[in-house]
Amino acid sequence: MSMKHPIIAVTGSSGAGTTTVSHTFEAIFDRENVNAAVVEGDSFHRYTRDEMKHLISEAESKGERGISHFGPEANLFEDLENLFRSYSESAVGSRRHYVHNAEQAARWNRPTGTFTDWEALPEGTDCLFYEGLHGGVVCENIDVSRHVDLLIGVVPTINLEWIQKIHRDTRLRGYSLEAVQDAILRRMHDYVHYIVPQFSRTNINFQRIPVVDTSNPFVARDIPSLDESMVVIRYKDPRGVDFPYLLRMIHDSFMSRANTIVVPGGKLDLAMQLILTPLIWKLMERRRQWV
Repeated sequence: MSMKHPIIAVTGSSGAGTTTVSHTFEAIFDRENVNAAVVEGDSFHRYTRDEMKHLISEAESKGERGISHFGPEANLFEDLENLFRSYSESAVGSRRHYVHNAEQAARWNRPTGTFTDWEALPEGTDCLFYEGLHGGVVCENIDVSRHVDLLIGVVPTINLEWIQKIHRDTRLRGYSLEAVQDAILRRMHDYVHYIVPQFSRTNINFQRIPVVDTSNPFVARDIPSLDESMVVIRYKDPRGVDFPYLLRMIHDSFMSRANTIVVPGGKLDLAMQLILTPLIWKLMERRRQWV
């Protein structure tokens, strides 16, 4: 962790909704004049899309489980930790982009499923902001989480997570339903061992729970809306949190445990603004004292 060069990470599974939380952070950064160096978790995948397909097919042809983007075999965990370490020490490091779709391919003049070239982080930033799968990952000699000053987990219930992934991957990324189902099953071992443990290291978890039937995510026609959900917000350390203020500001919210507040899904953005803005203020004030 760093007083002078703080790191904020939003971590969650594929389809969890980390992008939504990232948009809230971006709005806060813009409003509060915070200059953040943004890093995409997918850019630390080890292989291109075609290389992954080849490696998975090769493994499955031998009766073995193919690698997944959740596990260490398919990711540059050491490079990610080195970036966090170098930024926390001196606000330097390198990043690249993963090309998800045709729009990004046109922007960066790269085929979809590949990477842009590595580039230096912009100079003079106030913090590093990471959004992806592994902001709090720990395995063997790697501990990414120890460098993070504010770690946020995005953890919808598993069926909702799958529904969101299925809709995104089939409608926006062109995968078949069968391909997405295969990916979910292939990733389960790595999901249990590398994704789930992160949520015990987070400072705050946002868990969306639908209040409509999601019992069969593979036939769901629509993603449950925020208004059809509740959000469970868990603090690792509730000391200093003004829960009475949050309860007054967020209509129909309630406390379910001493460290947990539950809010209507439609109030999620308001809740994130109220909860996250003071934390950004605190990090920036601490940074100013050291600059």
